[in-house]
Amino acid sequence: MQAGEAVVGMVSWQEELTRRQVESRQRIENLRRQLAEVQARLEAEEDWLLELEIAERMMNKVLGEAPQAAEPEPKSGKPPAAAAEAGPEAEAARRAVILVPPWEPEVEVSVLPRAYRDVLEVLADVDGAMRAGKVSLALGRGEAAVKDEGLRGKLKRLTERGWLAEGEPGMFTLVEGVRHQLTRPEAGAGTGSSS
Repeated sequence: MQAGEAVVGMVSWQEELTRRQVESRQRIENLRRQLAEVQARLEAEEDWLLELEIAERMMNKVLGEAPQAAEPEPKSGKPPAAAAEAGPEAEAARRAVILVPPWEPEVEVSVLPRAYRDVLEVLADVDGAMRAGKVSLALGRGEAAVKDEGLRGKLKRLTERGWLAEGEPGMFTLVEGVRHQLTRPEAGAGTGSSS
């Protein structure tokens, strides 16, 4: 083998390794994107389940009834008589579910969907305010995931409902009452944390 052939062979394997690295990086990026999509779908489904549970609790509270097993729908396809008699107000109440209720001292963090509680717990672990990208990093999703997963929307919603404060634009911190709920000794059990 001549010196020129050795250089060509060396460049060839280096190019091949570079090509494989590029392909591997592309596969990793695709997997991250798929993971973010699955995570977003999981959170949406968890949110939906929580909405249904909240709706049930609210209806029981509004109607002043104890929780009961759902009355099966008759084979005719018409709703049970009790539901038909409840009228449009009850139907509206069944549909009007607030995913993130306004914060008040008697409202526990545990009423929030898991994704929102995770955000609050991250902010409880820091003394100051955080940007959405840093919250995303602390959640283990990377800064790029902020837009894909709607984290900014969650932060804004929590702020609008009084759970967070936004001192400077884009800098989020817990309001004092929420911080107190999260840092008291029994708070871990109420939020569903496994620590």
